[in-house]
Order: sequence, then structure tokens, then C-alpha cells
Amino acid sequence: MSHFKVFSGTKSRYVAEEIAHALGVELGKMNIQHFADGEFEVSFEESIRGAEVYLIQSTFPNCDNLMELLLMIDAAKRASAKSIAAVVPYFGWARQDRKDKPRVSIAAKLVADLLSAAGIDRLITMDLHADQIQGFFNVPVDHLYASSVFIPYIESLDLDNLVIASPDVGGAKRANNFAKYFNAPLVLCHKQRAKANVVETMTIIGDVQDKNVILLDDMVDTAGTICKAANLMVQNGAKSVRAFASHAIMSDPASERVMESDLTELVFSNSIPFDVEKCPKVTVLSVANLFADTITRVHDNRSISSQYLI
Repeated sequence: MSHFKVFSGTKSRYVAEEIAHALGVELGKMNIQHFADGEFEVSFEESIRGAEVYLIQSTFPNCDNLMELLLMIDAAKRASAKSIAAVVPYFGWARQDRKDKPRVSIAAKLVADLLSAAGIDRLITMDLHADQIQGFFNVPVDHLYASSVFIPYIESLDLDNLVIASPDVGGAKRANNFAKYFNAPLVLCHKQRAKANVVETMTIIGDVQDKNVILLDDMVDTAGTICKAANLMVQNGAKSVRAFASHAIMSDPASERVMESDLTELVFSNSIPFDVEKCPKVTVLSVANLFADTITRVHDNRSISSQYLI
């Protein structure tokens, strides 16, 4: 693997170190120098000429993480890297994937164009907010799923009377895949929003009486939807409600809402850093092995289809 190098952005170093360890390599040497006015400069401190370069950086807020990734890509291209793969466990701006009202931007497409213009040859990411975002790219996209780590954890809980649920109709496909895998009933929540991040009304479609409920979502931002759904299910007779979401955005006051809710547990991947001391109900599962195995398979030109449990 002499022509195989892995580098990390600033805020994703915690997961990059795990991925590098799983790969059996050292993280590459890179320097990010910050200036007084907020600008920063990226430079590689070792030769990457002719190398396959994997740049690990999630693009969660603030915008510095995205800009840092773009500069890493540009620097790698100008340093004559053979190929550049952006490894983005959390692909930010993905909620803006279409025009849902007049005169709005499609940020997911813009970010895809920026990454492509910067010079990536491949994107490796996980649980995009909308699957069709893969089509915004003209380079190969390896779209992974956190189900690879969630399913073994759910099986380890050994829950009886299991029900799989989605906190909104938009997540029905994801929940249905889990329901088929576990041969469990599917329950949906229908919500109406007063405005962004504010749920006005919610109703349950399905039976949760005396059931252990697994709620599935791609991300938790302010936790309003997931907590409202959990509380409603307990009110309707559920024995327990656990929520699984790929990305822990957890904007304030999410932690307080989760602690005050009827959720038994909230499980995330480590695509975004989260301090579990802020919310003891949260469990974080690592996706480092998932990404490490994918990088190895891409490097060896092998199929990654075995990564998909569902």
C-alpha cells in the first residue's frame, strides 16, 4: 500500500485516526495554518506525487469544514496526486436537495459541483439525506449505510415484540428495509410542521401497544421530531422506544429534549463528533471499520456490495 495515503481535516481527525488504525497505516502529515482574519492555508508535509489520496472530512457546520476539504482537494491536485477520493462520513447541506418553494438554492447540488470543480475523482459518504444526491456527481459515489453497524447492535439488544418505526413519511423506505430484515411490523408517524425545526402535529399509523419500538432517521438536529414521536408512542402503550440516527447534528436544545423525553436510548454513528456527557441517553457507534474496509476495497478494485446488509 505504498501509494495509498490517508489525510484528515481538523474536525474529523477523531474518526480519521480510527480509520487509519483499521487500515494499518499512519495518517499523512498535513498542516493547516490559520491567519488572523479567519483564512487558512492547507499544505501537505510529505510527497503525494503519484499516490492514491483519501481525504477524510465531514462537512458539518460551520462552513470552515467544507472550505477546508476544498482546499485539501486543491492542494492534493496541485501536488500531482494520482487520484483524490473525498471521504465524507457526513455530507452537509444535503437537506437542500430540491426546489421546494420558489427562488431557493439547491445547496446539495452546489456542494457537489464545488467538490467536482476542486478535483475529486471519487466520493465515499454515508446515509445521504436523499439518495438522488448521488446523481449530482459526475464521478463515482460509494454510498454507505450506517445499518451495517446499527443492525448488529439492535440484534445484541435481543428485544421481543419488536416494531420498526419512522418519525415521518419521508423515512418510510429506510424503516421498511429494517422491518423486512427483522421480519417486524412497520409503524409510521405523520407530522405537520409549523415551520422549519418545529413540529405542529403528529399522529401514529400502526400499533405500538406493548411493543419495543426502534425509531429510524438519517439525522437528529434539534430532536423535536424524534422526541415527539417517542413520547407519542409511549402514550400509546409502547414498552420502550429507542431511536437510531446516522448523524448527530444535535443543535441546542436537542440534548435537553432527549433527556426530558421518553426515549430509552438514542444511538448515533460517529460521523459527527458528539460528547455523550452532554446527554447520557446517547450511545455512539463507530463506523471506522466500515469506511476502512470500503477504502481497502476501492484501492484493490473490489466490489463493496457486501457492505450493504439491507
